[in-house]
Amino acid sequence: MSLSNKLTLDKVDVKDKRVVMRVDFNVPMKDNLITNNQRIKAALPSIQYCLDHGAKSVVLMSHLGRPDGIPMPKYSLAPVAVELTTLLGKDIRFLKDCVGPEVEKVCANPCVGTVILLENLRFHVEEEGKGKDASGNKIKADAAQVEAFRASLSKLGDVYVNDAFGTAHRAHSSMVGVNLPQKAAGFLMKKELDYFAKALENPERPFLA
Repeated sequence: MSLSNKLTLDKVDVKDKRVVMRVDFNVPMKDNLITNNQRIKAALPSIQYCLDHGAKSVVLMSHLGRPDGIPMPKYSLAPVAVELTTLLGKDIRFLKDCVGPEVEKVCANPCVGTVILLENLRFHVEEEGKGKDASGNKIKADAAQVEAFRASLSKLGDVYVNDAFGTAHRAHSSMVGVNLPQKAAGFLMKKELDYFAKALENPERPFLA
């Protein structure tokens, strides 16, 4: 399996398409303020590329912290939406959930160039497949509900882009369960894969592991 031959965003026609993009906005927070926005900045090239190439919408999904399937204000992505608006110089529509009929309706036919940020994926136990109940007891997600969660995410776009290298090793719903005909790596993911490909497929000699 060649790491350098993966389909990347620049090889996908996104014009008039709804792009659903898994990003890593798991940024450090203190008192609901972002203390380091580097992970948000790292996603900008992929987002901007989609907008510059006529995407109908870019729907961003991410996790923040470890809420274990329980919605918690301190883990809301609302502050990220504010920061992203500043960095992108464009209004961001922030939704208070990441799945369900209301989210699907907003994402079904947005105005061209719309950027939408979904609420924290991990507010739903179906994202990781496990979590905790209100009493703190460990629980496992119901298989049928996991399928419904993934089906709802899949309705939010026409093209899936994974630009969350930091969570690429996890078999979470937003990483492996979005069922769309076209899937591609974003530019941040591509950069990391290129590093690995160089080291594994064409290492410089002498090679020190």
